[in-house]
Amino acid sequence: MRIAVDALGGDYAPEEVVSGALAAARGLLADEILLVGDPETVEPLLGSDRPENLSLRPSRGSVGMEEDPAASLRARPEASVAVAARLVRSGEAEAFFSAGNTGATVAAALLWVGRIRGIRRPAIATVMPFPKGSVLLLDAGATVECRPQDLLSFAVMGSIFARRYMKIEEPRVGLVNVGEEPGKGGRLAREAHKLLAGCATIRFVGNVEGRDIGRGAADVLVTDGFTGNVVLKTAEGVAREILAAVRDAVSGSLLHRAAAGILRPRLLALRSRLDPETYGGSFLLGVDGVVVIGHGNTRARGVENAIRGISRAGAGLAGDLGESLRREGAL
Repeated sequence: MRIAVDALGGDYAPEEVVSGALAAARGLLADEILLVGDPETVEPLLGSDRPENLSLRPSRGSVGMEEDPAASLRARPEASVAVAARLVRSGEAEAFFSAGNTGATVAAALLWVGRIRGIRRPAIATVMPFPKGSVLLLDAGATVECRPQDLLSFAVMGSIFARRYMKIEEPRVGLVNVGEEPGKGGRLAREAHKLLAGCATIRFVGNVEGRDIGRGAADVLVTDGFTGNVVLKTAEGVAREILAAVRDAVSGSLLHRAAAGILRPRLLALRSRLDPETYGGSFLLGVDGVVVIGHGNTRARGVENAIRGISRAGAGLAGDLGESLRREGAL
């Protein structure tokens, strides 16, 4: 694949983004990485031994994390995220990644990449790692206000994506709700439940309460963007605090430090599994191309893993999503 990377997006750009892109290019020799950024800023970071499958595409400036996405893109159409999106639109790239302003990335994707025909709203699909297995959550923040039909589209897209990306043959799809019974929740949840239960394309397992998300009740979790973003940020915050508490507990007395030495391999493996940078980014499903959004604080490891994830998802993802949605009548 040809993958455009916004070199100026993120808290640690461009250094960490360029470092991650270089590592990905060296490991993915069959793919082509197109770094997008100001040449005078990015060029010195590439070094003299850059891989042949990595090149630089010029842009001017970036969209800051606190800026208004739409206004910034109108004022600076040559910003790095906008140029990366247009590379997909023109066919020069098949995917683009940005760890910058999420709203600007979504807006650039909708403006220049466009939606899959018939899709009303896109969804951010995020892999949430848990000790018992990973869960795909969508929407994690792209569409705050949804209709029942949107959740059906999210469910079909999430199921297809879980098969391709997470290698789950028959993903179990659950609807995030306040109770397990079909009649629970507000109007959106109740009507969405009826649509999902009647969908032959997915394996719907019913409502999933918040307490059951981490225990593997479903492989794909569907909800509106407001609820999904709260679920995601809460899970990330709790995981971070628990790991910090464990670190404090084993760093006290000599006996505690000795015990920590014995547990160190298991603790490091757990930390790696729960680290968002293991996956590196979230896929924006529903747009007519492959778009991945990274955390604002993504480091080089996260950038590399995000690019590897794009390569693993493969070209043709948007086409497969659109075909399945039309076949199911979810468009």
